[in-house]
Amino acid sequence: MLRFLLPIIFASTVLLAQPFKVHDTIAPFSLANQFDVKKSVGKNLKLLLVSFEKSTGAEVNEFLSKQPAGFLTQHQAAFIANISGMPMIITKMFALPKMRGYPHQILLIYDENDTRFMQKEGKTTLYKLNNGVIQDITFITKEQLPQVFN
Repeated sequence: MLRFLLPIIFASTVLLAQPFKVHDTIAPFSLANQFDVKKSVGKNLKLLLVSFEKSTGAEVNEFLSKQPAGFLTQHQAAFIANISGMPMIITKMFALPKMRGYPHQILLIYDENDTRFMQKEGKTTLYKLNNGVIQDITFITKEQLPQVFN
C-alpha cells in the first residue's frame, strides 16, 4: 500500500512547490492575519500583493496606511507578507505588534516551504486575477503602487 501512496505524496509535494504562473487557477486558501485570525482568499480577488522582504513590506504598509478604511476590500485586493525568514522571537515581540497597528489586513506566510508565490529581490509581486485565474504577474516598486489601484 505504501508503495502506491509514495508516488502520489511525492507528486503532490512537487506540485505544491511550483510557483503560480500566468493562467494558473489559484484555489481558495486561508492564511492567518496579523491578529492570528484565519482569513480566506477566494475567487473574488482581483489583485494580490505579495512581499518577501522587510523593505518591500514596509513600502506596501506605508502606502496602504494612507488609504481610506476598506481600501483593499473595495479594490478586491489582499496583501500577503512572507515572514517565514524572520526568527519567531522577533516576529512575536516586534513585528506582529507593529503590524497590529496598521488599519489594513496583512495575511502572513510563516512556512518557508510555501513557495507558491514568485519573488524578485527588492520588488513586491503583483498578481492580477480574474475569477481565480492569474491574468498577469509583475514585480513592482513603491512608486508603482498608486497605479496598481487606478
